[in-house]
Amino acid sequence: MKHVAIPTPPAPPAPNPGVALKRDWRTAFAALRRLLADGNDTAQVFRIMRALNADVSQRSYRRLLSSAQGGRLAYRRLELSQRLCDRDWIESLPEGSVGAAYREFLDSTGYSASGLAEISQAESAFQNGDVEHPYAWMGRRERDIHDIWHVLTGYKADEHLGELCLVAFSYAQTRGLGWGFIALGGGLKSIRTTRSLAAARAIGEGYRHGKAASWLHAEDYEALLAEPLDAARERLNIAEPARYRAAQARLAEAGISAL
Repeated sequence: MKHVAIPTPPAPPAPNPGVALKRDWRTAFAALRRLLADGNDTAQVFRIMRALNADVSQRSYRRLLSSAQGGRLAYRRLELSQRLCDRDWIESLPEGSVGAAYREFLDSTGYSASGLAEISQAESAFQNGDVEHPYAWMGRRERDIHDIWHVLTGYKADEHLGELCLVAFSYAQTRGLGWGFIALGGGLKSIRTTRSLAAARAIGEGYRHGKAASWLHAEDYEALLAEPLDAARERLNIAEPARYRAAQARLAEAGISAL
């Protein structure tokens, strides 16, 4: 019998960051179910972002260009993940600064900018470091500032409630539907898990604080990390998360560690 070689199908074309992705609700719901079952499964967050955020990075980039400082940041096109992995630079930031709090965050959680980048690259081609496009750069920037937002807002990264509050804050800042989808799903699950509205109210507070704060994407993060933390929060109008603190206390009292 003569063997006929089966031709290898051509590889699909690489995604073009200049074209907004279509929303994929089926993928988003499947990823949300996995995320709510395991709040530590960070890969699902990036799947939801890719499925629902559509043109968020494009819109954020265009808004960035509308300010003088934003235009300068876009022109420089600094890769923040590389800067945030420079431990000598992080160590040089003064005590009491945003950077000192970020340094403590890294040491206490074991997280790193490079670790977050690796997870995102597995889930979103637009955020891969070798994609040379302004919108791809903006997507990477949005990813890299996430943990700094934990420091600025006071929402802890190593607990489900803190992440959900920051997700709601991020939705208010970006209007990215993926963030809102996670916040809503997490809030509804928290009511079922705790039989209380305290966590859901804290998540709602995160949204309100994100809406009231300055637009954080336009910040020069190298300068911001050297700024005193309390002064930065005041300048950026980031309020004290009172409902979050109260919900934390209620969860601790009830012995609930996961929502």
